[in-house]
Amino acid sequence: MAAAFIEAQNLCNTYHVGKIEVQALRGISFSVQKGEFVSIVGPSGSGKSTLFYLLGGLTRADSGSVVLDGDDFAKLSDAERTRMRKRKIGFVFQKFNLLPTLDARSNITIAQEIANNGDRNPAHFNRITDLLGLTRRLGHRPSELSGGEQQRVALARALINQPAIVLADEPTGNLDAASARDVLSLLQQLNKQFQKTIIMVTHDPHSASAAARVIHLDKGKFVDAESLAAV
Repeated sequence: MAAAFIEAQNLCNTYHVGKIEVQALRGISFSVQKGEFVSIVGPSGSGKSTLFYLLGGLTRADSGSVVLDGDDFAKLSDAERTRMRKRKIGFVFQKFNLLPTLDARSNITIAQEIANNGDRNPAHFNRITDLLGLTRRLGHRPSELSGGEQQRVALARALINQPAIVLADEPTGNLDAASARDVLSLLQQLNKQFQKTIIMVTHDPHSASAAARVIHLDKGKFVDAESLAAV
């Protein structure tokens, strides 16, 4: 079997709320193969957001390791982790995080400027924006776009630097039902047509089912669906 594209080993993380110690993750281990679409689903407080930040190299685990495409986060400096994120990871969040003064085109290409990516491939830009149905909306600012359209712009921004992996945190959380279905369908298309490795974190089992593999998280540990139902 080929080496895992993402390998998480015994991840533990604790934070404090006042004097109370909260164990957000309790020894999480799992792997993802290149080209997989995986959902991590769990209720509020299950540790999903903590795991998302660790997988994206946005914070460090108290113990354990995350290896992404051969890069071990624990062995990288903060500057090296930042460079690696810009090069290999595309982020999609529940809040679209678009700049209100820029049109859709500029909200996408600004990711290239931030990453200092000199490879401005018009064909790649056109493929992404066409697939996401944005071709006629590129001159519009966020206030002129629907919630679903804004999330499509956020998806295009995540993909423009051709990352190795897309990490999506509750990408349908701010959308109506129809827009949510569209975004989930687009994630499936991106996975199949562009062979993108996608990890989606969500509290919604229905959204999670869009992935090829669903992992259930509860109280900082992975559980199977039957165990989750019994909690």
